[in-house]
Amino acid sequence: MMYKKGMGEHVFDSFNYLILSLLLVITLYPCYYVLVASVSNPVKIFASNGLLFYPKDFALYTYTEVFKSAPIWNGYKNTIIYVLSGGFISVSLTTTAAYALTRRGLPGKKTIMFLILFTMYFSGGLIPNYLVVKGLGLLDTPFAMIIPNAVTTFNLIITISYFRGLPYELEEAAKIDGANDYTVLFRIMLPLAKPIVAVISLYYMVSIWNGFFHALIYLNKRRLFPLQLILREILIKNDTASITTAQPDQAQAYAENVKYATIVVATVPILCVYPFLQRYFVKGVTIGAVKG
Repeated sequence: MMYKKGMGEHVFDSFNYLILSLLLVITLYPCYYVLVASVSNPVKIFASNGLLFYPKDFALYTYTEVFKSAPIWNGYKNTIIYVLSGGFISVSLTTTAAYALTRRGLPGKKTIMFLILFTMYFSGGLIPNYLVVKGLGLLDTPFAMIIPNAVTTFNLIITISYFRGLPYELEEAAKIDGANDYTVLFRIMLPLAKPIVAVISLYYMVSIWNGFFHALIYLNKRRLFPLQLILREILIKNDTASITTAQPDQAQAYAENVKYATIVVATVPILCVYPFLQRYFVKGVTIGAVKG
């Protein structure tokens, strides 16, 4: 027997769809504006006010200038290095730690978990962290962008939850056949944990890609700056002199469009990664967060 909605439910659904549609437009329009403005004539965009729904005199001048910029390419190179190396180290440490903390009979497991959870609520603060990084000799090195935040408590907890949901009988059967912990982890557990590995990989990569604060604190050498720090200089300091070659009377207009183009260039690559991991995303978070 099919359930027939009443008038009140139809009104509620219509109102709900309307509100959600408005929220969607409010959320997406700024992104759309930046994209459209970046491919418009800089002078016309600078002279116009209000909403923008389509490009004004389609032009790719600003993208040409951005892609000719040495700081942008150097920032891209550094960010890719930080994302790939940092992501690999973070995922490796998180999965191995989660596997160890879900083993039965691990000495001091409750104490270790308490200390890990404690860091979610209390931390040493900026100055102690800086002193630790300085004391380890990581200042002005690529490792300052990788080591200090190699493992986050949230990612570790959802990975632990996922491993706890895997059948313990698989491990017992493997050990009866003579497998050690390394064989169980790499040959049995990790192949079954692809969804959660994909999820934490995305979390770590997005965090490293978007991160600029640690670079701002720990790096002084421009050759080590990630892309987001270059983007910060362009947006906040209005430093576009090294990118645009526009005439002085049009410099401000072109500088604004360079900002739009730089935002698009800095955002699109990480967005392109998500579709490849999306099929694992919901499954990984759901199974990793709920144990039935």
